[in-house]
Amino acid sequence: MPSIALANHSSDSKEKKEKKMRKKIALEISEAQDEVFYDKKQKKKDKKKRKVVDIDSEDEERSETSSELVEPVNLKSEKTKKKNKKAKVAEEEDEEGEGEVAKAEHPNAISRFRISAPLREKLKSKGIESLFPIQARTFDDILDGSDLVGRARTGQGKTLAFVLPILECLTNGPAKASRKTGYGRPPSVLVLLPTRELASQVYNDFKVYGEALGLTSCCLYGGASYHPQEMSLKRGVDIVVGTPGRIKDHIERGNIDLSLLKFRVLDEADEMLRMGFVEDVELILGKVEDVSKVQTLLFSATLPDWVKHISSRFLKSTKKTIDLVGNEKMKASTSVRHIVLPCFTSAIPQLIPDIIRCYSSGGRTIIFTEKRESANELAGLLLGARALHGEIQQSQREVTLSGFRSGKFMTLVATNVAARGLDINDVQLIIQCEPPRDVEAYIHRSGRTGRAGNTGVAVMLYDPRRSNISKIERESGVKFEHISAPKPSDIAKAVGVEAAEQITQVSDSVVPAFKSAAEDLLNTSGLSAVELLAKALAKAAGYTEIKNRSLLTSMENHVTLLLEAGKPIYTLSFAFGILRRFLPEDKIDLAVKGMTLTADGNGVVFDVPATDLDTFLVGQENAANVSLEVLKVLPPLQERDQSRGRFGGGGGRGRGGFSDRSGGSRFSGGRGGRGRGFSDRRNDRFSNGFGSGKGRNNDRKW
Repeated sequence: MPSIALANHSSDSKEKKEKKMRKKIALEISEAQDEVFYDKKQKKKDKKKRKVVDIDSEDEERSETSSELVEPVNLKSEKTKKKNKKAKVAEEEDEEGEGEVAKAEHPNAISRFRISAPLREKLKSKGIESLFPIQARTFDDILDGSDLVGRARTGQGKTLAFVLPILECLTNGPAKASRKTGYGRPPSVLVLLPTRELASQVYNDFKVYGEALGLTSCCLYGGASYHPQEMSLKRGVDIVVGTPGRIKDHIERGNIDLSLLKFRVLDEADEMLRMGFVEDVELILGKVEDVSKVQTLLFSATLPDWVKHISSRFLKSTKKTIDLVGNEKMKASTSVRHIVLPCFTSAIPQLIPDIIRCYSSGGRTIIFTEKRESANELAGLLLGARALHGEIQQSQREVTLSGFRSGKFMTLVATNVAARGLDINDVQLIIQCEPPRDVEAYIHRSGRTGRAGNTGVAVMLYDPRRSNISKIERESGVKFEHISAPKPSDIAKAVGVEAAEQITQVSDSVVPAFKSAAEDLLNTSGLSAVELLAKALAKAAGYTEIKNRSLLTSMENHVTLLLEAGKPIYTLSFAFGILRRFLPEDKIDLAVKGMTLTADGNGVVFDVPATDLDTFLVGQENAANVSLEVLKVLPPLQERDQSRGRFGGGGGRGRGGFSDRSGGSRFSGGRGGRGRGFSDRRNDRFSNGFGSGKGRNNDRKW
């Protein structure tokens, strides 16, 4: 009996040691995993894992207790089972962890916001999985009832920044209890916008997302019949979207009851100021009697003084300001490549097709002109283009925008009517035919591309004699890329790929029919197969000839020359005096175009027809201390003094159009005299060349 007891004691001691060893191993595994998975979620998993280990230990204790009563358990088999069990648990947890990594949410994922399931599903159906920064930053403030001023660069999603929280507030938030329903209900939301197109776009957003929550909207703007609008208001709507003029009319007719208004929104507030809606906006906002019950939201890309005044007058003192631009130098879109290109007005119709071919990447193009006549003319010159401006009937404008959005045509020629807020997918290229009147206009025009995280190109044409590009750079924060008109090689590269695709898509069944003619052409043309194929590609792309353009005016079959005289040149009249030393007067009058002073003050640049180039170069050889060089790259040029507060364009007499009556304006504003040689007194007197001579100023405004 003692020997049996001793044996049992020895067995118990051995099993206890094994038990301690297993616990120690389990604890080391848990500690190692704690170091690897340190986040809170993983700690919870580790706790679960420890529970599994504890359960195993309890099983072992029960097994050890029962071992005194039953046969000893096969330890090797038991270890294998437990090892497999732990491996399975670890594998399941690893798979769960990998799933969580794969599902790692975007910081602004819609699931992180108080967005109801129907609205969330609608957003996902539109491909929206997360909010843009301005939307994410303003959502909670609006939903919690704060007045708010929101500012972000154009194209960053300001519309949904107020649409989403307003809809949630009306259906699931504080405004739900007091919101009226049923026939004839007054609106809970009033949204003011500067243009009909922008009003239609915002209305469509409210309509699409509001319907998911059972809310109705209507859109009120001028140029449309009053009766359908009045009937919509009479039936009752939750949201009214419109332009200030038409909404004011309906208020004065008694069609809009603002007594139960919960939200009033001003979108693109700075543009309302520019378009002269100040009095209408202030009148409409002032119609709300109990402002304590109304939440006011103001969104804009820029904040001029009037917008700040509206904010302080009509928004509560507790308002929140979300400014994603702030004092940053860069006010324009950072996802856009900003390009400037020198060009005479008369060269624009021929130059724009080449710009589209080289920079549109097959996407949509919007071209901005200053005048309606120019938009009509250019749309008629460009294949498949359509015009959009204020004189076109609203129904036709809607058809035009719908066709542009759907891809029925790819080029839209517009005035500023399309510069604000219009969100059209895949606008790859913006062309501005001249610098706009103010920097805000440039910001909004260029912002029609590079929207919603995409990239784009904005090309601005300018007359070097009359534009101040550096001022736009300073005030917008843009750093312009200076280029010249697309070269033949650039054009051929851009269109050649498309033409090659067209040729390769031709069915092989036509080869036998044309093979004999191809062989004859190859044998008789004197050209290689590659040269003949290059011609075929050019023909397929619509080119039978590619003309060179000048660096300065972008005119076809012209070259740009640099004139220097070994001393500073301060005025254009001084430069013309130098040319008269070795060239006939009539040749200068007819050939010299676009003369402009260089930024360093040591020379002038100008264009001449390629056919007259030899005359100028040979003549220069007879003039002492005079240098005349054909330029490959345009040097920095002196800019016009913008004392009148404009960025470009000049005096702009007439009704617009593209023709330069004198064939391209010989120089800026007159020559300031004739035949006075090297007079340095006049070299100071007529700085920048705006003399009072007899040259014709043919600035034709776009």
